[in-house]
Amino acid sequence: MALLNERQLNILNKLPTSPHPSTVRNISTPDLSHSDLDDNQKKLLSTLISQYPQVFTEQPGHTHVTKHTIELQPGTKPSNTQPYRLSPSKKAIVDQQLEEMLQAGHISPSRSPWAAPIVLSPKKDGSLRFCVDYRKLNANTIRTAYPMPRVDDTLDSLCQAKYISTLDLRSGYWQVELDPDSRDKTAFITHRGLYEFRVMPFGLSNAPATFQCLMDVVLAGLKWQSCLVYIDDIVVFSPTFEQHLRDLSTIFDRLANAGLTLKASKCDFCRKELKYLGHLITPDGIKPDPGLIDSVQLFPQPTKLKDLQSFLGLTGYYRKFIKNYATITEPLLVLLRSSQKSKRSTNHITWSDQCHHAFNQLKIALTQAPLLQAPNFNEPFILETDASDYGLGAILTQEFENQKFVIAYASRTQTAAERNYFPTEKEALAIFWATKHFRPYLEGTTIYIRSDCRALQWLLNTKDLSGRLARWAISLSAFNIVDI
Repeated sequence: MALLNERQLNILNKLPTSPHPSTVRNISTPDLSHSDLDDNQKKLLSTLISQYPQVFTEQPGHTHVTKHTIELQPGTKPSNTQPYRLSPSKKAIVDQQLEEMLQAGHISPSRSPWAAPIVLSPKKDGSLRFCVDYRKLNANTIRTAYPMPRVDDTLDSLCQAKYISTLDLRSGYWQVELDPDSRDKTAFITHRGLYEFRVMPFGLSNAPATFQCLMDVVLAGLKWQSCLVYIDDIVVFSPTFEQHLRDLSTIFDRLANAGLTLKASKCDFCRKELKYLGHLITPDGIKPDPGLIDSVQLFPQPTKLKDLQSFLGLTGYYRKFIKNYATITEPLLVLLRSSQKSKRSTNHITWSDQCHHAFNQLKIALTQAPLLQAPNFNEPFILETDASDYGLGAILTQEFENQKFVIAYASRTQTAAERNYFPTEKEALAIFWATKHFRPYLEGTTIYIRSDCRALQWLLNTKDLSGRLARWAISLSAFNIVDI
């Protein structure tokens, strides 16, 4: 490594020093060749990373912060299943992975009354992943109601950063010890016999909640300020490079103190564009992940109910990018509801011309999806609403340097009762619903509302209202609406 200049040394000297000795073997080094940094910045970052060998190691860590516990519904009896049949080649893969897990101390032989079957599922690279089918165990597990981060809140935070890095924990779940009293419940059966986990395995219903809670504790005080965490994916974001080094150093210290390690090959440092939670975050804004958009474009016309549900789930994830999404999908939703009520819901669905048009229109809309901007809470918001015969639509925008930028689209279909409202009531409903939908953005800010209905001024200014109109007026009065 080339020598660092005086300025670079001063930057590093100001960072907190890792208290952990460099006694770790099998160190892995991140590849910085793809980072959007100049050579001097890469030297600084590489020097910082080299101070944390205990974090960038080849072996999964072992945290002391928490243990995973499995709590069962009262009266639950152990379930056991015969092993699924495997080909000789797959048995060899199972043998190899069992040996690796035994040597690492992740599993041990078991005499449990529980026995779940194993499956080998394909990875993206074509290799096979060892999985345990815990469906019966999960069906009898008391679910943990721990909150997961909202995707939209996460994306809003990241869009304002200049330097972004992603950190991936090495086999994150396996870094969490499984409570000894819960280990027998994770027993799985193979052609070689019965084994149980000593660490938290993948596939347990409460495993994501346990890990999210762990990371919230480890990174307490840093979340939403300099980092975000979604289960085992950490995103570090900062306004300047010097601050980014400080933020990374702080997070490396937190991970080291918690006994957690990172997988260097899956860490990505200082990129201008970042794929995260199905979105591509760029300096210009947010757009859907191109790879997932390709999946939408290649999605065949649904022939069964489950195919239609999959398509609507995939496109619905990106509804904030599509103007009037609810109106476009109405024919597909009608088909979905009618098929679900039918006793033959598992058979082929009846595909109409309207469904075909909606299907293709959604594909086109996602292909042409606009860049969405991060909100600036120091500037006013512009809320445009509209009500058609069957749907409600809204666009949240802001203006910067005489240009209007879209923050998000929103839409929904009207209920049967709402379709009987008078036009002015529908316009009022659209504003009431839109302000409620975008409340996290609009509370405490200035709002300009653009609507087809000027009579809404009367709604806000008339005192003698009753029923739903009064409720809407009260709700709207809580916002700082300065223009209609």
